[in-house]
Amino acid sequence: MADNETKSLYQALWNSADILRSKMDANEYKSYLLGLVFYKYLSDKMLLHAANLLEEPTEDLNIAQKLYEEAYADEEVRDDLLAELQYDFSYTLEPNLTFTALVNDIHKGKFQLEDLAQGFRNIEQSSEIFENMFEDVDLYSKKLGATPQKQNASIADVMKELAVLDVAGHKGDMLGDAYEYLIGQFASDSGKKAGEFYTPQPVSTLMTKIVLQGKENVKGFTVYDPTMGSGSLLLNAKKYSNEPGTIMYFGQELNTSTYNLARMNMILHGVDIANQHLHNADTLDQDWPTDEPTNFDGVLMNPPYSAHWSAEKGFLDDPRFSMYGVLAPKSKADFAFLLHGYYHLKDTGVMAIVLPHGVLFRGAAEGKIRQILLENGAIDTVIGLPANIFFNTSIPTTVIILKKNRPTKDVLFIDASKEFEKGKNQNILTDAHIDKILDTYIKRQDVEKYAHVASFEEIVENDYNLNIPRYVDTFEEEEPIDIVSLGKELVDLNKEIKEAENAFLAMLDELEVTEETKDLIEATKAVFR
Repeated sequence: MADNETKSLYQALWNSADILRSKMDANEYKSYLLGLVFYKYLSDKMLLHAANLLEEPTEDLNIAQKLYEEAYADEEVRDDLLAELQYDFSYTLEPNLTFTALVNDIHKGKFQLEDLAQGFRNIEQSSEIFENMFEDVDLYSKKLGATPQKQNASIADVMKELAVLDVAGHKGDMLGDAYEYLIGQFASDSGKKAGEFYTPQPVSTLMTKIVLQGKENVKGFTVYDPTMGSGSLLLNAKKYSNEPGTIMYFGQELNTSTYNLARMNMILHGVDIANQHLHNADTLDQDWPTDEPTNFDGVLMNPPYSAHWSAEKGFLDDPRFSMYGVLAPKSKADFAFLLHGYYHLKDTGVMAIVLPHGVLFRGAAEGKIRQILLENGAIDTVIGLPANIFFNTSIPTTVIILKKNRPTKDVLFIDASKEFEKGKNQNILTDAHIDKILDTYIKRQDVEKYAHVASFEEIVENDYNLNIPRYVDTFEEEEPIDIVSLGKELVDLNKEIKEAENAFLAMLDELEVTEETKDLIEATKAVFR
């Protein structure tokens, strides 16, 4: 995809958000904008495919709309056409409810919100794949306008902006990446609320490359994210696999709105419905998946940090947690999430999880869990990331890499906390920073002031504390002060000051002395004597 094409698509999408920005915050208007983009995508894709089925292929939506209307009016043609569309896409729309038809109605002054609402319902009821997909798009919200007419006008204005987008003509990844761009922008706009649905791309890239390292050519690679948000972390696997069409995605998300974003995101990235296995539920409360497959080649996680959970005693019998004898504290579910993900990791798999640094050194139950993981050789690598690289927190975070059946119990520590590019609101990991971390991870060797491979004995000596500064010394000694050179600088500086004073006094002598300035000049000269 050409850069200028990307920019124009991004700009058009972002411009359409301007209409809603003054009416509601980003956390609310993202549902409208992303929902309408998705509806247009489904509508346009269906229209262009219908033209192909009618053996009159075209890329012009208005021509495709006219062909579809004519075919729909012919009973003999209509039934076969709708059956084929339903088979190929799992949904159909009546000709008057397509995005193209609704925009034409807007230009004629005939548009009614109820028609769009009916289009949403038609898609949602056509297949369980689309069930409740548009439930967050409240077309009758007072925030869109105090009257039905104003609500109508607000949505119509957004649709007119979106109408220029050629969303169906692009490859799935192109529109999917634009969608990712918007989600990232919303995350930036909505700050703390964004953490529930978005992991910044550089962090996603690093984690995914580690999980896929050496397995880029594997067919049928399975990847699991039990706190998937909008699915961006999962979908990175598609970018770095050489067999992207064969990847099987498994994801769970508690927040229904965010879960729906992930479903849309998958479809917009061109992921086959058969390859999507997404679930809307509480990951910790009830284990999922429990039907085959239950273990995966890669586990990627960015769970909510130090979240509360029930930690009820019954969980001690849960196979995810039972072997550790204790549970993560009620006020800090970090290890509960980690153990859940690790439980679902294949013996040959790799897991990457982002957590706050507290999991590396906190004691009590967390210390016991950490000790058992280390004794089993589960913790492979600990990577310290810079502060302020996430939208929902400014704290520094750590990426922990876990594996099963390792031949060793040593741990690689990488301190990448000081290597970043300063951004406007967030610090940024550049490609060069990511490549350096990845190269260090692969080589698994000591790098002065950056990385250290700690033996198990070393870790035991540190009482199973994994705090990175215990293993990687990044202290920089200050340069010794050169007294002779400093003295010479002071002499030169005093000389310059004296010369400047003399020049200034000479200027004062040249001033015309009057009764008004006489006292001021004398007082000024006195300062320099």
